[in-house]
Amino acid sequence: METIKKYKLALVGATGVVGRIVRNVLEEKDLPISKYKFFSSKKSAGSKIVFDGKEYEVQELTDNSFDEQFDYAIFTAGSKVSEHFIPIAVKKGCTVIDNSSFYRMYDDVPLVVPEVNIEEVWKNKGIIANPNCSTIQAVVAINPLDKKYRTKRIVYSTYQAVSGAGLQGIQDLEGGIESYVGNSKYELKKFPYQIFNNCIPQIDDFTGDGYTKEEHKMINETRKILNKPNLPITATTVRVPVFNSHSESINIELEKEFNIEDIVNLLKNSPGIIVMDDISNNIYPMNINANNHDEVFVGRIRRDYSVKNGINMWVVADNTRKGAASNAVQILKKIIAI
Repeated sequence: METIKKYKLALVGATGVVGRIVRNVLEEKDLPISKYKFFSSKKSAGSKIVFDGKEYEVQELTDNSFDEQFDYAIFTAGSKVSEHFIPIAVKKGCTVIDNSSFYRMYDDVPLVVPEVNIEEVWKNKGIIANPNCSTIQAVVAINPLDKKYRTKRIVYSTYQAVSGAGLQGIQDLEGGIESYVGNSKYELKKFPYQIFNNCIPQIDDFTGDGYTKEEHKMINETRKILNKPNLPITATTVRVPVFNSHSESINIELEKEFNIEDIVNLLKNSPGIIVMDDISNNIYPMNINANNHDEVFVGRIRRDYSVKNGINMWVVADNTRKGAASNAVQILKKIIAI
């Protein structure tokens, strides 16, 4: 049966890295949306984009943009834009899915990963927050284990692609490659050091305790999503010279005893997860496996013998799709009840 088109959707940040992926994901889904409108900053306003076979002109986002009363909006334009414009959209009756970090830790804003806590969307008061990209893939892998064996402690070590830093992050890696090949100089746009042929153990700004904001995001967001406010978690986040898809080494200590084969089977049968774990044939998740996919890839699943009931696993996902765009569209699909 043909889907009835009836909703209006606004996409804010439509020309950015994540906004472009959101457009791609929306084209893949048969959502009941009759009208789309694409917004950007003044700099990109007026540019033309082709979406679902039609040409659209990108509009400048202003305080009056939501006067035509959209049903839903996806914001992918950063915290400052979200802080200012989302209350305006909500006041006009629009339900917003926000990809920025601004509203994530608000008590009255659901922080949602559909495979983990989709029931939280019904508690929204006009705003639903998309978690941090590195948090999303982590909790998809951890949640099945937590439900069955109860998580006692988590240690995160991440290896995050430059696409997570936006277009300028990608340009820094491209510039480094071109400089190396052509023996020329280039100007860094995003990172404090060259990212080509280098790993930078800093993502976002440092805080007073020696951790970065990215590390605090992973810790605090995991606790909120799993509904475990006091769960012991520590994190080290690192930017690596990879264009797309984040990798994570996750160490979990569980409360209950387990059989490692049961852990593997549990992950294989959990939503949104693809297990790649055949070390006899050198099969494990890599960035090249995850690119352009919505699933979270898990492998190198093994017991941690240094603690009781410990597990190590390697988790990889496309940070621009599952870590941002696809997660937002999954939420949208659920709240419009398809």
